[in-house]
Amino acid sequence: MSFTEPAGRQGSPDFRWPQEKAEPWLAQVAKIEGEIAQYFLVSARCGCFMQAARSLNVRSTLLRKQLAQLEQQLQCALFSFQGSALTLTREGQQLQAQLVALAHERKLPVIEQPLIRLAVAESILHDILGRDLIALLRRNASVRLEIIALDSELALRAVSADIVLWLAHGETPHPGPTFATSEPQRLAQLEYQPHIAKRYSRVTARPESPDDLADFMLVQWQHDRQIDSFRPWNNLVEQRLAGVVQMQSYELMLEMIRCSACIGLLPMYMSRFDRGLVALPGLFDEAMRLQAWLAVNSDSQSVGEVQVLVELIQRTFNERQEWFE
Repeated sequence: MSFTEPAGRQGSPDFRWPQEKAEPWLAQVAKIEGEIAQYFLVSARCGCFMQAARSLNVRSTLLRKQLAQLEQQLQCALFSFQGSALTLTREGQQLQAQLVALAHERKLPVIEQPLIRLAVAESILHDILGRDLIALLRRNASVRLEIIALDSELALRAVSADIVLWLAHGETPHPGPTFATSEPQRLAQLEYQPHIAKRYSRVTARPESPDDLADFMLVQWQHDRQIDSFRPWNNLVEQRLAGVVQMQSYELMLEMIRCSACIGLLPMYMSRFDRGLVALPGLFDEAMRLQAWLAVNSDSQSVGEVQVLVELIQRTFNERQEWFE
């Protein structure tokens, strides 16, 4: 898109700047490319180059380079800093008025972003994927993303999403999504052990058998009660007549372990995620593990934004492979 008509005031298409107020550089407004005009208008509206770059989903260095070239083209300064605040110069205000008038006159459409629905196991969302998702959103403020936390097998089977990241016991991805997906990809095998906060347990006093847990409070995330491979831990919790807390919130369960001297079942990578937690291996003879699986809705595989998000998930797991070994 390029602007090819002289500027007009909003609601007055025939308006022209009075000759005595006209600036020579204003005659070049018609030559400004539509993309560069958008860079300028968004930067003016945000009052921050970084936020404007996020909104436009471009690098801030590219944005500032393009705006510097615009200033060079017009032979005038458009922005100035007053302290830490980014403001428009007099020329910048004049340019903004003309471009806004043209935008309203032509009723330029807002570019709609596709809504991407990501369904992900709550523990993976919190422990593994959360930071990289935040980084993605920090770079791109125009994305439309719905994140659905899966806290039960029922939620997994009822969900409809573009991307699904779930945990399953055994060597197969079942139970998995009920809609048509790409071939499920196994991302990692997660081993689980009871954990305790280091500050609440001296090395010489840490429990070494299930009987030794009698002197500790146990905390259980309710979701774990449904998982067959956690049977040794679940049986122990169910037999408790005292000293046990059942939690609906995964994050609150973690806080109970960190701050209340509780012992809870967590994936082995937690000691890397939180250096204040330590695993208690050897308490159970039977292994407790889950597999992390990834699949894409068959109807969404070709959507560019979906592919970007899938690549982010794969890269996140690849970068943390040592967590799962």
